Amino acid sequence: MEIDKAIRESDDRRLKAKYNNAIYVIQRALALYSIEEVAFSFNGGKDSTVLLHLLRAGHFLHQVEYGHSNGDLSDREFTFPIRTIYFESPSAFPEISSFTYETADSYGVQLDILRQDFKSGLEALLKAKPIRAIFLGVRIGDPTAVGQEQFSPSSSGWPPFMRVNPILDWSYRDVWAFLLTCKVQYCGLYDQGYTSIGSIHDTVPNALLCIKDSAVGKQKFRPAYMLSDGRLERAGRARKSSLIAGRVPAVSNGLKCVEPNQSSVLTASIVAVGDDILFGIIEDQLGPSLCRKLHSIGWLVSQIAIVQNDVDSVAEEVERRKSMSDMVFIYGGVGPLHSDVTVGGVAKAFGVRLVPDEEYKEYLSQLFGDKYTGDHNEMARLPEGITELLQHEKLPVPLIMCHNVIVLSATNVDELDVQWDALIDSRSTSLLTSLGPFVSKHLTTSLTDIEVAQPLSKISVEFPDIYIGCYRKSRTGPLAITFEGKDQEKVEAAMEAISLKLSSVVKQISL
Repeated sequence: MEIDKAIRESDDRRLKAKYNNAIYVIQRALALYSIEEVAFSFNGGKDSTVLLHLLRAGHFLHQVEYGHSNGDLSDREFTFPIRTIYFESPSAFPEISSFTYETADSYGVQLDILRQDFKSGLEALLKAKPIRAIFLGVRIGDPTAVGQEQFSPSSSGWPPFMRVNPILDWSYRDVWAFLLTCKVQYCGLYDQGYTSIGSIHDTVPNALLCIKDSAVGKQKFRPAYMLSDGRLERAGRARKSSLIAGRVPAVSNGLKCVEPNQSSVLTASIVAVGDDILFGIIEDQLGPSLCRKLHSIGWLVSQIAIVQNDVDSVAEEVERRKSMSDMVFIYGGVGPLHSDVTVGGVAKAFGVRLVPDEEYKEYLSQLFGDKYTGDHNEMARLPEGITELLQHEKLPVPLIMCHNVIVLSATNVDELDVQWDALIDSRSTSLLTSLGPFVSKHLTTSLTDIEVAQPLSKISVEFPDIYIGCYRKSRTGPLAITFEGKDQEKVEAAMEAISLKLSSVVKQISL
């Protein structure tokens, strides 16, 4: 079997681990149910294409294990006996339909073509056939994956069957690693910049893969497997216009933060984990430094929070911030100690388990050598199905990213500098796109707070897009007024306006 051979000969340890786990799930299902009692839902997309070939390999290996085959059959000689369901839809891309039928013909797959909606079609099929389990290409992060495990009974109100999800813990990167390693055909739309394909009404090429061809004045797109940030896989769904689905627009300090395609401001939240900070034993230096770094590339920090070394405390804070910010940075509580609960808290915030990650385990082994404790090392356990490792030559161990949450392992400012440089460098530029720095202007005055309160209030109404802040280093010292925004002309106009209003009072004003 060429699929199994290709994986075995690969140097990709993570892919091998994912493959072995998927094959185990498939073989377990085939041991629990007869071949007449299982089915496979195939839709021509990348995930179901992966699952098709995993099922072919899994069934082949199952046959070998039980002595029904000597293992010498080639891919073309091996027949695929699992009932395969295809829900034909008039809103499907023609390329998807063509690929589905061509693939079925190439591998001897007998399609049961249903032209009803998914639920009605299943009800009719299960009444006519003795199907008890259906293999699905669902992955964590898919809208339908919430609450599912590798074996999950169908939901209430649906016909009874067992959902079998062999690739539930696979990432976007794993899917493409499999397809490219095994050199199998996939739908040609993926080579045209489509990264997640729905219907013709809600799917467009992913703008993150766009290449502008100045010579012909047209846009071109790189292939889907070149998308470095798997978190943005569904950015090509036309109805999902925001960077983070479900993000709530916010207004903070006069800077209106709306959807990324409508504004030049993105927001970040910072979460520090540490009882030592809360006890006053140490002073947090990473938070202020991270604020300055984000500010320098035009991002707005909406909140800094400090939480206890407690899984529930971390999970609750991450849960709040991940839906309200474009990016969440969390640090502290990362390591092998009993108090290092950050990764576990992130997993709980997303409702997933911690499972060993083979790729991360390899990095830890290289870093710690003989001190590394293999499978017993809790550091190698990462959130299941949602983890992407951000690698860079400057980093001895990759950073952990779960959707829009980045776990920083820095313990001091110097380490933070290195990790920050890695984040904004080549491979991760789509994560922290520079939006242009803020423009800042300052003036100081010896006027009292009471004297400047009304003029400042009026100016803030006249310039709603400009942040206007005030502070004193001491109660008797001068009042510093800061004007900040993305539009230099507006910033300067706001400062000039307040200067004119305050100049009517005979007190010193310094710009």
